[in-house]
Amino acid sequence: MALQTGKGLLLKADPIAAAFRDEVKQSLSQATRRPRLVGILATSSAPSKFYAEFTKKQCEDLGVEFILKKTGAADTGDLGEGEGVEEAIIEANEDENVDGIMVYYPIFGPQQDHYLQQVVSPYKDVEGLHFKFHYNLYHNIRFIQPQSLISSSVPSTASAGVPLESGANANSEEPPPGTVKSIIPCTPLAIVKCLEHVGVYNKILPYGDRAYGRTVTVINRSEVVGRPLAALLANDGARVFSVDIDSIQFRNTRNDPKLRGRLRRDATTPRHVVHPSTASLQECLAISDVVVSAVPSASYKVKTAWLKDGCVCVNVAADKNFEADVRDKASLYIPAVGKVTILMLLRNLLRLQQYKAV
Repeated sequence: MALQTGKGLLLKADPIAAAFRDEVKQSLSQATRRPRLVGILATSSAPSKFYAEFTKKQCEDLGVEFILKKTGAADTGDLGEGEGVEEAIIEANEDENVDGIMVYYPIFGPQQDHYLQQVVSPYKDVEGLHFKFHYNLYHNIRFIQPQSLISSSVPSTASAGVPLESGANANSEEPPPGTVKSIIPCTPLAIVKCLEHVGVYNKILPYGDRAYGRTVTVINRSEVVGRPLAALLANDGARVFSVDIDSIQFRNTRNDPKLRGRLRRDATTPRHVVHPSTASLQECLAISDVVVSAVPSASYKVKTAWLKDGCVCVNVAADKNFEADVRDKASLYIPAVGKVTILMLLRNLLRLQQYKAV
């Protein structure tokens, strides 16, 4: 639903989610059985509880079997935060009837939560947080043979995936025979789908280069949202400023002499390259066609005065990261992406089912 009340357009996530809801429904109607998703809630955090209930409702509406497993403080309140979560993950890994696992983070903090993300089997990782999926994302490996996920070793650039150019049509998003698309983290993927919907991506350009000509600032460099999003956008041709609390990085792939020698050995498609940047946030925003902010702080606000006239702004954080007058400068403002994120999760679930058939 779009509401025009000021200069810029306020675009809710509903119409973007609707198209993917239809896609998921169609895929489910063709599935041989209902996929089963296990959600593991190991914290008493109110946002995590809300997200768990939201996931359950979406699954029930679409016909996906959802089982919520509560452990620790989320179960009785008597046990500590996170108690039993690793055991619950292992149990779901070993259950042949479970197609996907999602864990509601944060639980312990970044380091221990990252460990738990690696405990989840890549064959059941609907959130795309396993290091093998992150490796593929950062190396611009889009199509994989599911058998490559079996090895516990670090992937090799020569064998981890299939180059973009090896398909029957280099401009096609369809995986070459015997391969499937690699899983991408849900929230970054949802943001990309929102940007595709509003025309930031140019569909006339070849697949893998459709964000060419766009300059994007991503405020947040977490491994869950900001860093993978910056990589996705840069691998699609955008010039990306990745902003964290203590530094700004610049990422790109195209027409850069520094890319020489950085190509995958099995492909001519480059992965993005990270450069240090001396630009200030204000300087980045002044030239950015798109600004995405995912700062988990109610007090953090992107200054409207710093924005480029006509830019697209996307808020990902639970709290609004943009000032109330953002649409005085932005041509379009998307205040939340959660409804799209849950559908990306369900698309990943269906893709993981597909892995078993390849």
